[in-house]
Amino acid sequence: MFILTIIRDLFKILRSNQSPNQIAGGFVLGMFLGLAPFWSLLNILVVLLIIIINVNIGAAVMAYALFSGVVYLADPLLHSLGYSLLAETPALTPLWTTLYNAPVIPFTSFNNTVYLGSLVVYLVLAAPVFLGVRKLLALYREQYDERVQNWKWVKWLKASKLYEWYQKLNFLGS
Repeated sequence: MFILTIIRDLFKILRSNQSPNQIAGGFVLGMFLGLAPFWSLLNILVVLLIIIINVNIGAAVMAYALFSGVVYLADPLLHSLGYSLLAETPALTPLWTTLYNAPVIPFTSFNNTVYLGSLVVYLVLAAPVFLGVRKLLALYREQYDERVQNWKWVKWLKASKLYEWYQKLNFLGS
């Protein structure tokens, strides 16, 4: 049933009446949360941003789940990148010293090598991922949504008793 829930939520996001910008924005903010270790000041601010601004929370949660799973595989690379920026780049030492001595900035965890590597990767990927998700979503809505809804197995699934039972069960659990 877990797989059905993920597929249903994905199609709910794809077919929602929110704009591609809102969905892509939620996805990119969720990507930030998924890439970085969770407990830091920046992550708390991003969660507040997701709640306050008009982005798709479902896309943010989906991206968080996706990228928090992927980040474990990339952890050694993120550590290497963060370590090279923090310890092996002497030109940046005055910047790190100034940031560390600032009143609030140390709570952002910038001095954690994995966190800094994740932050750099996020800053590099944020704009391309936003534009890519927005483009793919618009493409899906224009060209594929009607086709997917007309697939025989989608119609069969929607007409089945299992789907009705699942919808009732999901409605009761909400």
